[in-house]
Amino acid sequence: MDIIEKNDEDEKKSTNKLAQINPLVFAFLGDSVHTLYVRENVIKESINKLNDYNRKCNFLCRAKTQSKILDNIYDKLMETEKDLIRRTRNTKLHHTSKNSNLIDYKKATCFEALVGYLYLKGEKERLNQILKMSIEIEGKK
Repeated sequence: MDIIEKNDEDEKKSTNKLAQINPLVFAFLGDSVHTLYVRENVIKESINKLNDYNRKCNFLCRAKTQSKILDNIYDKLMETEKDLIRRTRNTKLHHTSKNSNLIDYKKATCFEALVGYLYLKGEKERLNQILKMSIEIEGKK
């Protein structure tokens, strides 16, 4: 994707286009963005065993963990981000995870949608804050 300087009018058009996208599309992208961030951070830990990398990444990227992350960061979110979370939560899911309950799965989908939204909107600083919080929350345990 090319990096283009945006003016205020371009920013409004971009925000309007993003508002029309199904939140599950954001979640689809956010899943990949979060997984990549987690993998990069796990590799930096110098575990040196592929199986251990995989185990740690799977733990950090599973629905139950992402649900806890959303619960922990929710109070730190801006109103527009909370609106996206509500919009995502109210979107009909066409399937659920076989390894988690519906509540955790919906919260995880909301977290992934937030990550995907911030990524597409180009809010890299905010995205990095959210991703960093997600690693720190689980790193404390």
